Amino acid sequence: MDFKKEVVELINSQVDLPEEKINALIERPKNPKMGDYAFPCFVLAKTMHKNPAEIAQNIASELSSDDFASIKAVGPYVNFAIDHEKLISSTLKDVLAAGEHYGDQEIGHGNVPIDMSSPNIAKPMSMGHLRSTVIGNSIAKTMEKVGYKPIKINYLGDYGTQFGKLIAAYKHWGNEEDVKKDPIMNLFHYYVRFHKEAEENPELEQEGREWFKKLEEGDPEAVELWKWFREVSLADFNRIYKELGVEFDSYNGEAFFNDKMQPVIEELKDKGLLHESRGAQVVDMGEDANPAIIVKSDGTSIYLTRDLAAAEWRMKEYDFAKMLYVVGNEQAQHFVELKTVLKKMGYDWSDDIHHIPFGLITQGGKKLSTRKGNVVFLDQVLKDAVSLAKKQIEEKNPDLADQDQVAHDVGVGAVIFHDLKNDRLDSFDFDLEEVVRFEGDTGPYVQYTNARAQSVLRKAAAMGKKPADDNFNLDDEWAFAVAKDLADFPRIIARSADKFEPSVIAKFALGLSKKFNKYYANVKILTDDDQLASRLALVEATSIVLTESLRLLGVNAPKEM
Repeated sequence: MDFKKEVVELINSQVDLPEEKINALIERPKNPKMGDYAFPCFVLAKTMHKNPAEIAQNIASELSSDDFASIKAVGPYVNFAIDHEKLISSTLKDVLAAGEHYGDQEIGHGNVPIDMSSPNIAKPMSMGHLRSTVIGNSIAKTMEKVGYKPIKINYLGDYGTQFGKLIAAYKHWGNEEDVKKDPIMNLFHYYVRFHKEAEENPELEQEGREWFKKLEEGDPEAVELWKWFREVSLADFNRIYKELGVEFDSYNGEAFFNDKMQPVIEELKDKGLLHESRGAQVVDMGEDANPAIIVKSDGTSIYLTRDLAAAEWRMKEYDFAKMLYVVGNEQAQHFVELKTVLKKMGYDWSDDIHHIPFGLITQGGKKLSTRKGNVVFLDQVLKDAVSLAKKQIEEKNPDLADQDQVAHDVGVGAVIFHDLKNDRLDSFDFDLEEVVRFEGDTGPYVQYTNARAQSVLRKAAAMGKKPADDNFNLDDEWAFAVAKDLADFPRIIARSADKFEPSVIAKFALGLSKKFNKYYANVKILTDDDQLASRLALVEATSIVLTESLRLLGVNAPKEM
């Protein structure tokens, strides 16, 4: 039951304001004793020529509803207090009937390609790749929950000038045997060495450029080395994606669009958008803005050229409703250029392209950089997280069955949850000890709360008791606080989908966990009385919603910890 919608309709029956405006004005009182919803009357003072407190009094005196325990004026507000038993009963009924589908909505439909993760070939996946991967994965799950069909694209960094540098580095210092033994780490070390030595020997940079030109021209040796680097890298990436529980629908990387760029360049010429500037081919971005470079002065393409080709190809292939690019905030200007050039080309669907930016992960306050070798490898972080989780599980529950699987779910889940509980645009410092704690605002805390709920249900089953599926009779304040959050879950999902913001769901899961743990501490759930079946229903509903919240974040929910 949508109590807020009823508040909107009740207020609308008394005032001359559109429902959307009323909906936007409604507040939640900070003190629960003041009610559950409040409508501020300041906005009506001007047109009604009365003071807001008098308006509130007049409105409240005209309203009544069986779904609210009270509707009264408090100063300039009309406050609505929900009937506890009604909200608890209607919410439990909704959650238990829908199960894991509670919160499913039809907000939109159609394909939504999501360009995400996109690591560079021949470099180990670092903590820097974590954000795009897990944010993109969670957004995909949420978009599906609200009716869209997500298409997860791993737009691999498998082309570009860095491959010229890598080939040059391999020719100088590499050998096949070492690469076969430990492909990624050795290729990575060659790359780091290239940059260090290029500081002393600038001629290396020119060598790198020459090898990239050879690769673009189809030189057999360059192409052969490039294919090999790509193959060994992908095998390693897929091992890490499996750990994270992330799958992709497409691995079409930058190289896939090599033969699709020239038609775009020709199209820009035909539409009179391309002109020469300092030897490069550019498109004007308007006054006070630098032009967008399409072809560099040495004749090579740049990222923008390729992204234009990719955008056109994806529109033809997927006929998308929206297309999302989950890429760091530092690339914001690139996406402004991409959308502007597509718009100038006459493609109105460019309005459906959204850049989903995010902040940085730092360690000890310092930015992580592959080039300088100052990098934290994702593989190692996940291993360390799992072993920290295992250590805590051994201390807390040494007899737990399937310890390794639970430790994996908790350790990896902790890393994912920590990333997603932060607002997408915020940068944050990563401290593994904090991340894998079972207390505080962590993933393991939410998982532990769900496991606690499951434990209560197992104990009840052993007593021969099961949750009610109707005729609920709870009205205490602890149950009400939990049920209010459960009732809010569909709105939380819609907001997360609208803002492309997984932290909305993560913060909700933390809040629900805290309220359930207060309920657990203050109410003897398993007392055998006439409310037992209703209390068990509340426990089961909480577990359903916590499990689904975690799933939308890409985190598993073990039933025992």
